[in-house]
Amino acid sequence: MSLMEIKKLIRAEASRQSETLSLIASENYVSKEIREAVGSILMNKYAEGYPGKRYYGGNEVVDKIEQEAIQVARELFKAEHANVQPYSGTPANLAVYNALLNIGDTVMAMSLAHGGHLSHGHKVSFSSKAYKFVHYGVNPETGLLDYSEIRKLARIFKPRLIICGATAYPRIIDFAKFAKIAREVGAYLLADISHIAGLVAAGEHPSPVKYCDVVMTTTHKTLRGPRGAIILCKKELAEKIDKAVFPGVQGGPHINTIAAKAICLQNAKKASFKQYTRQIIKNAKILSTELRKAGLKICTNGTDNHMLLVDLSNLKITGKEAEVALEKVKIVVNKNMIPGDTRSPLDPSGIRLGTPAITTRGIKEPEMKILAEIIVNVLKNPKNKTILRNAAKIVKQLCAKFPVPK
Repeated sequence: MSLMEIKKLIRAEASRQSETLSLIASENYVSKEIREAVGSILMNKYAEGYPGKRYYGGNEVVDKIEQEAIQVARELFKAEHANVQPYSGTPANLAVYNALLNIGDTVMAMSLAHGGHLSHGHKVSFSSKAYKFVHYGVNPETGLLDYSEIRKLARIFKPRLIICGATAYPRIIDFAKFAKIAREVGAYLLADISHIAGLVAAGEHPSPVKYCDVVMTTTHKTLRGPRGAIILCKKELAEKIDKAVFPGVQGGPHINTIAAKAICLQNAKKASFKQYTRQIIKNAKILSTELRKAGLKICTNGTDNHMLLVDLSNLKITGKEAEVALEKVKIVVNKNMIPGDTRSPLDPSGIRLGTPAITTRGIKEPEMKILAEIIVNVLKNPKNKTILRNAAKIVKQLCAKFPVPK
């Protein structure tokens, strides 16, 4: 493939993003300054090690960049220590395991089918090969975390590490309760807040930092930063965490991305970011309410954060079919398993909807009501060409009115 063809594909993706509305909970749009940092000359510099302790020369400038990212991460989340080098969420989680566990140790985490993450010990992940995972889920009646059941499992299996945090759980997580359980069985506690980090930073979701030994988050999603991750921890674990990241599971850090992380974390300290996160939640709540009014089944009957799970089992459509049908009208979502799902992850019984990206575009409650109506009409009539055509027309108008940030 030629250079011109690659550039053409990049332009095609830019057009796709501008002409569709992303309701994928893990996606967002970054600012021009963050894109410029990621694409900057900083990517030319090799900087294995940490500030003041590099294995290469010429790091006077990049040391200052990394130190700034560390400092702002600590300030924003009120953490004792921060490592800003992880490339992404899964390597960051593996680094935490590497720091705190021995091969074969027992770990407790939320199952993928109930909202957990692949790196939390799913059978296809390397994590399950290195450690013995015991999985907890949600109450089958309420869809909520059952802390008494989690405590019971912890007392039976006595894990070395407990992980709290999820990729598909729409409610507040009680980190204090998890901490009490972890202390009772002598386990470390890791909070994976990759999805809710922006909400935590803005004070719109309780922070796990004072309760957990380690907190990991990605920096995109609700933080609206570059693709990367950060590990926060108690000061007594700082050396273990740093050594586990480098040289434990990574080589040279991506200084260009670290600079972008610093910018995104600085932005998250602003009053405008707090307003943004509040709007994310408002948008998710109104979307959930409108879908429920129209007869759609919403897991846990609502949401406290940026996402909601739609259970399609009462409709004549699967998660995969719903994803395809909505993309025909330029609304992009992801198929998703629901708690207790009996279908395959590749064609599950639900879809996951999230509001960070469309909120960045400026969409608010009135438009969310319009989107809810479109989603309902498409899901109930996925092959009706007239409905699909009219829906696509409205989405096109919304895309034009609320453009992707340049």
